[in-house]
Amino acid sequence: MDQKALYNFSYGVFVLGVKDGEKLNACITNTGMQVTTNPMQIVITVINANETCKMLKKSGTFALSILDKTCDFETIKHFGYQSGKDVDKFVNFIHTKRTPNGVLYITKNTNAYLSAWVQEEID
Repeated sequence: MDQKALYNFSYGVFVLGVKDGEKLNACITNTGMQVTTNPMQIVITVINANETCKMLKKSGTFALSILDKTCDFETIKHFGYQSGKDVDKFVNFIHTKRTPNGVLYITKNTNAYLSAWVQEEID
C-alpha cells in the first residue's frame, strides 16, 4: 500500500466498501483513524445492524474511500440513505475501481483509499 494515503487520512466522512463472495456493498461512516504506522493499522466503526457490517464480519476485508471536500450530498445519500439489503449500491455507480483484495472503492470526490482486512473485531 502507498503510505502517502495515510497523509490524507483524518477525521471526516468515508465510504466503507465490502465484498462477500460476489456481493458488493458499501455504507457511509464517519469514524476512521490511523492507530499505528508500524505495523500500519487503522480503526473503523460501522453500525452493527448494517448489511455492510454483516458482510464485513463474514469476509474480513474492506476498502475505505476517504471522501474529499468536493463530495456532494448525492454521494452521501447514495451510500448512506439506502440499505444494501434492498439495493445494489454499485449497479449504476460508475466511479469505482477494484482494490487488490477485490473490494470496490470510490474514485469520485475522494483523495485516497485504503484496502485492508480485519485484524481484530470488538462488538
